[in-house]
Amino acid sequence: MSAEILINVTPSETRVALVENGILQEIHIEREARRGLVGNVYMGKVARVLPGMQAAFVDIGLEKAAFLHASDIITHIDDVEELDREQLPARDISRLVRQGQHIMVQVVKDPLGTKGARLTTDITVPSRYLVLTPRSNHVGVSQRIDSEAERDRLKRVVAAHSDEQLGFIVRTAAEGAGEAELHQDAKFLRRLWEKIQERKKRFSKGGVLYQDLNLGARVLRDFVGGNIERVRVDSRLSYEQLDEFLAEFIPELQPKLEYYEGERPIFDMFDIENEIQRALDRKVNLKSGGSLIIDQTEAMTTIDINTGAFVGHRNLAETIFNTNTEATQAIARQLRLRNLGGIIIIDFIDMQNDEHKRRVLHSLEQALAKDRAKTTINGFTSLGLVEMTRKRTRESLEHVLSSECPVCHGRGSMKTVETVCYEVMREIVRVNRAYDADQFVVYASASVAEGLLNEESHALAELEVFVGKQVKVQIETLYHQEQFDVVMM
Repeated sequence: MSAEILINVTPSETRVALVENGILQEIHIEREARRGLVGNVYMGKVARVLPGMQAAFVDIGLEKAAFLHASDIITHIDDVEELDREQLPARDISRLVRQGQHIMVQVVKDPLGTKGARLTTDITVPSRYLVLTPRSNHVGVSQRIDSEAERDRLKRVVAAHSDEQLGFIVRTAAEGAGEAELHQDAKFLRRLWEKIQERKKRFSKGGVLYQDLNLGARVLRDFVGGNIERVRVDSRLSYEQLDEFLAEFIPELQPKLEYYEGERPIFDMFDIENEIQRALDRKVNLKSGGSLIIDQTEAMTTIDINTGAFVGHRNLAETIFNTNTEATQAIARQLRLRNLGGIIIIDFIDMQNDEHKRRVLHSLEQALAKDRAKTTINGFTSLGLVEMTRKRTRESLEHVLSSECPVCHGRGSMKTVETVCYEVMREIVRVNRAYDADQFVVYASASVAEGLLNEESHALAELEVFVGKQVKVQIETLYHQEQFDVVMM
């Protein structure tokens, strides 16, 4: 299977596409205006120490001084085992830092409103599978990895790269990762920490020691060891930056990096722009004529499979089985492309044959095996639904590119013209009972105004007789279909 990474860069946005066998599988988008500071490491200067708050304000070169609490100077061990919090001594901020002192800190929360960034002195540097924990020889494993055998294996592999000064935390994503991938991650982090230490000596009086990688570098870091054949970038500056990054940290990937100079936009080569637009639609057409209907809600994502125009060539059971099998490949791709996470419910077309059910589940598992995000499939329920989960790694494509509809507020539907007309007439009756008016003027959208004056004109005439007052209808071009006002004259 051939895989290629295409990187499209503009001053305000970077987009990275993963293409496998000529088909878009993943799209990553990062906008400069939304880039945060979390993960950045600075050499800061303590501006003020506040014993009453057990905190200090640290100048790291931002508009507002950052906030460092005494509890953030100790090691954070929420996600790992084998360390006892109660063994850590009580912390007094006045004994830990002093005004004018230069310390190395890391941002754990972005500035918000009038508040500055939140800092910690417990530096951690993440990669795809590991988190480097300097000044620690401990190798911890995420508690979310349940298998004891897998925990022992991961700890044994990673311990070979730990020493008295550097420890590691094995992330949940490392479950099932091969030794070569873990070794590569550990080497990358050690080289990165050496660079941070070198910069610390150069910027001992203040400065940025480490910035979390930009999108292009993060994607290349995460795909180290994969079957990437080529990486193409359409920006000369970004190409030079990535070339320098690869030469320093991932030299084996450097020969695959190319600068794209073609006249056509880089995303036009594989119809990526249209694929992104289609990934925002509810309906996904299958080659056979069937379709998927994907609905993303706050609680879960539901996927419904329909046979559509596919009638098959043998019998109904085979037609259903073939449609469901084809749908498993499309589902796996859509989950990656749209980056759907959390609880996912799949409503396959009902199958009576248990062997067909087993083969469809196996097909789904195989299709999801290429997904870098962790997935868990729970099989068919008594209602014939397949329950599965997919780990959330970032915002879904829909959340990045779209916002809630101001008309339907996320419902996905609007009230009919008929419904709004009846609401208008009920409102006239309510206002007439509460207030004394000579006549009423209704301001409504063109479609509702037309409905009141045509299809509902008889009902409106009866309403005028009932309230004993004239009702005028006026079009308000800026109103949407559900919006209207009843004004007393």
